[in-house]
Amino acid sequence: MKITYPFDDPHTTAEEEILQLFQTNAETGLSQSEADNRTKEFGANIFEAQKQKSIWLMFLLQFMSPIVYLLVFGVLVSIYFKDYIEAIAIGAVILINALIGFFMELQARISMNALKEMDVIRSKTIRDGKIQDIPSEKLAPGDIVMLEAGDIIPADGRLLEAIQLQCDESSLTGESLPSEKNTEKLPKDTELADQLNMVFKGASVITGKGKVVITGIAKNTQLGTITSLVASSGETSTPLDRKLNALSKKLIWFTLVLIGIFAVTGFIQGEKWVLIIKTSIALAVAAFPEGLPIVATVALAHGMLLMARRNALVKKLSSVETLGSTNVILTDKTGTLTENKIYVDTFSFPEEKLKVRIENDSLQIEKGESERVKKSFEKLRLVGVLCNDASIKQEDNSKKLSGDPIEIALITLANASGKSAEEIKGEYERIAEIPFTSEAKMMATLHKGPGGQFAAAKGSVEHLLEKCSKIQTGETIGDLNDDTKKNILVESEQMAAEGLRVLAFAFREGSGLTEDNFLNELVYVGMIGFLDPPRMDIRDAITSCRKGGIRIVMITGDHPKTALNIARKVGLVDEGEQNTITGKDLPSINLITDEWKEKILSTAVFARTTPKQKLEIVGVYQNAGNIVAMTGDGVNDAPALKKADVGIAMGLRGTQVAKETASIILKDDSFTSIAAAVSHGRIIFQNIQKFVVYLVSCNLSEIMIVTLMGFFAPASVLLPLQILFLNMVTDVFPALALGVGKGDKSVMDKPPRDPKKNIITNRSWLAIASYAVLMTAAVLLAVFYCRYTMVIDNGMENNIAFITLASAQLFHVFNMSAVDSRIIINDVTKNKFVWLALFLCFGILALVFFQPQMRLVLNLKALPLSVWMVCIITGTVPLILVQLFKIISRKKNKKD
Repeated sequence: MKITYPFDDPHTTAEEEILQLFQTNAETGLSQSEADNRTKEFGANIFEAQKQKSIWLMFLLQFMSPIVYLLVFGVLVSIYFKDYIEAIAIGAVILINALIGFFMELQARISMNALKEMDVIRSKTIRDGKIQDIPSEKLAPGDIVMLEAGDIIPADGRLLEAIQLQCDESSLTGESLPSEKNTEKLPKDTELADQLNMVFKGASVITGKGKVVITGIAKNTQLGTITSLVASSGETSTPLDRKLNALSKKLIWFTLVLIGIFAVTGFIQGEKWVLIIKTSIALAVAAFPEGLPIVATVALAHGMLLMARRNALVKKLSSVETLGSTNVILTDKTGTLTENKIYVDTFSFPEEKLKVRIENDSLQIEKGESERVKKSFEKLRLVGVLCNDASIKQEDNSKKLSGDPIEIALITLANASGKSAEEIKGEYERIAEIPFTSEAKMMATLHKGPGGQFAAAKGSVEHLLEKCSKIQTGETIGDLNDDTKKNILVESEQMAAEGLRVLAFAFREGSGLTEDNFLNELVYVGMIGFLDPPRMDIRDAITSCRKGGIRIVMITGDHPKTALNIARKVGLVDEGEQNTITGKDLPSINLITDEWKEKILSTAVFARTTPKQKLEIVGVYQNAGNIVAMTGDGVNDAPALKKADVGIAMGLRGTQVAKETASIILKDDSFTSIAAAVSHGRIIFQNIQKFVVYLVSCNLSEIMIVTLMGFFAPASVLLPLQILFLNMVTDVFPALALGVGKGDKSVMDKPPRDPKKNIITNRSWLAIASYAVLMTAAVLLAVFYCRYTMVIDNGMENNIAFITLASAQLFHVFNMSAVDSRIIINDVTKNKFVWLALFLCFGILALVFFQPQMRLVLNLKALPLSVWMVCIITGTVPLILVQLFKIISRKKNKKD
């Protein structure tokens, strides 16, 4: 008889029925032969990790852009006309750009691989009636697996036995607190985080023991479902890629139109075809800034290296700029905004309620020392340490706590309050215990101490109060009446509403206590509210992002009240904010109306969300025109991390799936590093805008000069190789200097730029045209001045145009300072790389004219000093005119 697999909703089925469906036995398990048959039929318990691009494919992808296509066309045309030097020069440009991008991405991959930890999970499995230790990939549906503290759960399964079993499912569900497991049958619509009779692949066992029948392996696990979501979510091209490609297409069409006009006009005028074609090639070379891909790559690579020094590993170059253009950050809660550790947050005694925190291993009470509760606190601390199974182990000259996170928090509380847990436990010998069960919802222990017998109990408020008949208030113990019990329950509900996990504590001391009666007639002492606290450095980072116009939204699988409480503490929402959306209320993506879209876009906290819903929320924001960054550390975050424009994974706490999927990894897990990275990304985009304006304005001046000379002085037109020299030497080095500038420190005081705007705005195009006209005018002025005042030929006119244009373009770099900046001292003049670039470029220019072989390659001649002086002085005219315009504009703005 064939088993039903995959089987949906095993949490709805009773233990006996699930065993029958999978044709297995709780005591003897599967036979080895049956397990082998099922493995052959259903496959091994593994799923393919995301495949990395091959080294060759990574290299080839560096050539996949319209910019490179146009340059390759230039190489082919040059080869056709046997201009081999020109073809080699353009080919070198293409190769240099590809190599820079390839090696930077390769370095990121090497760093990423260094973060991987290869763990082989083994499982204690019952086969043929014996417990065997087998690799988890050999598990089959119907296998019976034994679980205990410290185990990594190897597959999804339905629990058959659960003894004080608690599992950490935070990476899967987003829940901070461990899930307390049981074997009770559950309704079909039970959310994943509440399926307490199930265990899931990838989670870990914190405490207790369990026996489970495997109901899902490989892709048919919850982890496998998420992995398939990651594969299907697809990657989005980055804004910088889109903007540069859009600019490239505009330049390509502009070039083709210009060449067409020139060719038709030349044909009508009777020009020779060879001259028309060569001038057309010169126009094509002039129209496109060959240095643009190299400068963009170097600028991003420089930003990538700086971010690596600031604990942010960037796996893809363009992600550096994309983060700078982000206007929405969708962040996970657990481990990202919080420490992913449970701490004591609130004491509630009969006398008063206190907010507390632990700083520098010392307990701090927000209102200061409270003598009224001193005795109550001492009893509560004693109960918390004694009624506790957390263990303290010595590892590498330090003590490490292991066990239930709440019990670890109680040990930490004792250690921070002046008396260590080890000292307390050393004074009391445990002689009996009643372990925690999901039915009793409490734990109790009996001890022999310095003053006699002492019973300690902790558990849910409602269940523990049923065992209490007295209450301690200060130093007195009185009767506990029904009204007081009701008040305590109301107080516990209010604490739960604040997102706290609440436990009550009670004790009993004296003689005559036995294993049968020590849980009766207890004395209630107080409650503790536990919380996964926010990271201390978060608030300033969030304030910085919000000041910079970035909307921050929390998306978590945790409880809505807990999520909202953390959101308030870190400053993500205002104190009175109540607006949250839970995954249960969120409609499916195909049912989201315009009204729901508006509601989603205006909500700051999403709780109890599934991985699929996180993915859909990212899509809603992107469809609304936002540039979205998604942060996370769990398996459940992976699909959304891939879908987002920038996926940011946590390097310390992050799962391997999250790290492989994200484009940026924070090595210190700090949200503050995100704010710093956003700031740096914005500076990078400012730099990119500057050098794009610089390069395009230089190339536009070349187009104008070639066009005008093509009509009025064809013999003296700039040659393609001369233009390529200008583009790759005198343009590139100043542009590189602009690309690595420190930028404006106030970038986070301004809103993010509109992601819909092009990299060059209409205002920038006007500036580019103005710069180009001025440089063109300067070149024509120099040529005509020399023509009418000196004895020169066509070849010298060509050289004069070349030198003047080179000078004008080099001085033009100083026009890239902000309009409202000072003339002498500004972000460009303070950039040491700009001065180095100018020194280098003028040196190369002089070297070209002094070397006969180089003059021959570029068709240059030795020129008199007087001609050089005219060219350089004329080359400064555009700079002088632009700076005068800036001075006039500033004065006009001050008057207005």
